[in-house]
Amino acid sequence: MIVGSFKTESEYSASPFSMPEVLQFSNYAKAWEVANMSSYFLNSMIITFASLVVTVLLGALAAFFLSRFEFKLRGPLYALFLLGMLIPIHATLIPIFIIMKNLSLLDTYLSLILPYTAFHLSLTIFILEGFMRGFPRDLEESAVIDGAGIYRIFWSIILPITRPAMATVIILNFIYNWNEYLFALVLISSESLKTLPLGIANFVGVETASLTLQMSALTIALVPIIIFYLILQKQLVNGMTAGAVKG
Repeated sequence: MIVGSFKTESEYSASPFSMPEVLQFSNYAKAWEVANMSSYFLNSMIITFASLVVTVLLGALAAFFLSRFEFKLRGPLYALFLLGMLIPIHATLIPIFIIMKNLSLLDTYLSLILPYTAFHLSLTIFILEGFMRGFPRDLEESAVIDGAGIYRIFWSIILPITRPAMATVIILNFIYNWNEYLFALVLISSESLKTLPLGIANFVGVETASLTLQMSALTIALVPIIIFYLILQKQLVNGMTAGAVKG
């Protein structure tokens, strides 16, 4: 796909799998302009990052509460959160549509931000709670002796140590929110609010027959995911090797 995006239409038709003779960077500029990707790209960025921030913040707070405090309803409350992982996401499409319509939130950013946040809270809490539960309580006890309050412990001690797990949930949430199509298709109707998957689907299916421009548009949509992964790669690797034992 990436190689094809740098070819001319005739060159791609003649030899789809060969390397391009001359890199056609103009394909990207043309795809960006013809597909109106600037508007779609901005909408996806707003919705993706807003839901990501809310999900990770709420998930981290809930995971901290469930992992570091013992109370009678901790088990049932944790099970209730995990129950959300068993619900098929797309089975909630019609109920969510009705709720958004009754709240007059259809065709707004919130109509996607709120469902995206709700969808991923369970998995976020599950990953972060398990990671936080493995922390020794000596860290918190030392902080309490030094006069740190509960909020200082959370922001200055727990969150920095949780960075590998945070990187995992951030990448998972980002990929889903960035690529989600069905809910955006049903809940968003205004052209000015459509996300990148909707815009690309329209561009690929209706607006153009040029395969090289289609590949250019798809490659542009892929770039943020790659950049996001590269930024968090170190933390992700640290998380995967956190339990390794030296021999």
